[in-house]
Amino acid sequence: MEVVIVDDSRLARTELRHLLGAFPEVTVVGEARHAAEARALLATVRPDLLLLDIHMPGETGFELLASLDAAPQVIFTTAYDEYALRAFEVNALDYLLKPVQPERLAAALTKARSRSTAPSETAPPVAPAPAETPAEPATTPLTEHDQVFVRDGEQCWFVRLSEVRLFEISGGYTQIYFDSHRPLIPRTLQHLEQRLDARTFFRANRQQIINLKWVESITPWFSNTLKIRLRGGPEVEVSRQQSARFRELLSL
Repeated sequence: MEVVIVDDSRLARTELRHLLGAFPEVTVVGEARHAAEARALLATVRPDLLLLDIHMPGETGFELLASLDAAPQVIFTTAYDEYALRAFEVNALDYLLKPVQPERLAAALTKARSRSTAPSETAPPVAPAPAETPAEPATTPLTEHDQVFVRDGEQCWFVRLSEVRLFEISGGYTQIYFDSHRPLIPRTLQHLEQRLDARTFFRANRQQIINLKWVESITPWFSNTLKIRLRGGPEVEVSRQQSARFRELLSL
């Protein structure tokens, strides 16, 4: 398990390194003193886990997460307890109060280990050629294993992309379907298509991108098109062009 420590206190970073030394399966691959430094570091390394302070010069730990397209699993480490509820609203694995206790750190690492080794379903491969041939993305596509920070008004979530079953245009926004939530984000579907891994996320029509791992059933529909039902809903009608592409790509 590769870990990055983000904390403005050198003593706190040193103490965390010392505590992590008791876990031979854990490797600290970097440290950062503030959000800007962490952002630059995360552009070069992709750790499994982020040990993140909340109060730092400039931006808070929450603001750092909000600025990332994708982030690893997060355990907050802080001297303040009033942000615990907000931490779990963004799906943090744990919330450790300083000074961090070895047994609490061990329990948090166990959570991170079980989450990262949880078996995932196998999706059929999809070639990365999109219907509208957008420009080549400048960054590595986000995979199902990546986590993204989603904010809609005063609510926010830290969600793994494997849990998102549908992206759907809603006015000038895109609605994201995961669990029972339907937040809206100020992103176009074309932007998301360029950022998402085409092996998992398929552009069904002009309004929707589906997660292939959530497909429950496929039904022939009108004019040689397809209707796809996602686990947990809804049903998605695939356009004629994309139905032909779907059959071509996923047939033996």
